[in-house]
Amino acid sequence: MKSGFISLVGRPNAGKSTLLNSIMKRKVAIVSDKPQTTRNIIQGIYNDDDTQMIFVDTPGIHKPKHKLGQILNKEAYSSAMDVDIILYVVDASSEFGRGDQFVINFLNDVNKPVILVLNKIDKLNQEEILKKISLYKDLYEFSEIVPISALKEKSVNYLIDVIKKYLKDSIKYFDDDTYTNVSLKFLISEYIREKALMLTYEEVPHSITCITDSIEDNTNNLSISATIVVDRENLKKIIIGKNGEMIKKIGIMARRDIEALLGKKVYLDLFVKVVPNWKDKEQFLNENGFSE
Repeated sequence: MKSGFISLVGRPNAGKSTLLNSIMKRKVAIVSDKPQTTRNIIQGIYNDDDTQMIFVDTPGIHKPKHKLGQILNKEAYSSAMDVDIILYVVDASSEFGRGDQFVINFLNDVNKPVILVLNKIDKLNQEEILKKISLYKDLYEFSEIVPISALKEKSVNYLIDVIKKYLKDSIKYFDDDTYTNVSLKFLISEYIREKALMLTYEEVPHSITCITDSIEDNTNNLSISATIVVDRENLKKIIIGKNGEMIKKIGIMARRDIEALLGKKVYLDLFVKVVPNWKDKEQFLNENGFSE
């Protein structure tokens, strides 16, 4: 039995959450085109016959422009320091820039195996992939370089085999049927937040939050009530939409994911609440158990 903790680090939108979901064969982290969608440290627990891997999905490392960005970076740094292996996930279809160098500078301070994961190779030809490998191998002494496509699930199984070579622990940290460390309420909240970000795109900032207020488990179905929290009245209007059309779409899409997760019919009631400033919002989140 081999086991260990593996952190996924990289720039925003590199595909870390998509990779985690691909490895886990289920959705444990939400995906969005917006930077810093992942705001909480989420663990996905992968089990097979001889291995347990605890993957830690982190907020994208970036040069912060505001307090939220500073907090997210701090979480990502802390997570990377407390694991056994680091996967540096790169969007191979994007040009190398200052943000990439920012992450590599951070990696210079770590003393553990770092595997470079060149993601989104489905957008490149073979020659372009080889150029990316050549570029990155001269910038840092990576333990391995693995080109993949998380979205297409290309070479993800090979990546798992590569990771296994660097696992040293022999402790089983979680039961075989445990696949994440976060609560059901948190997962449902994240599914709803993902759909709100997806459908409103640039109109609504990534700082919106969703709270699962209650889950009533009936024999053949679940009744779920949730609140989307925004900080301005105009954002509430956008989330609700004309004649309630937007919040209806959010609910329909989120419900599909929740039903797929739980294997039950779901009745989902969504509400929108305005909390004007961060202090009040933080108090609201604590009172509603968001820290779970």
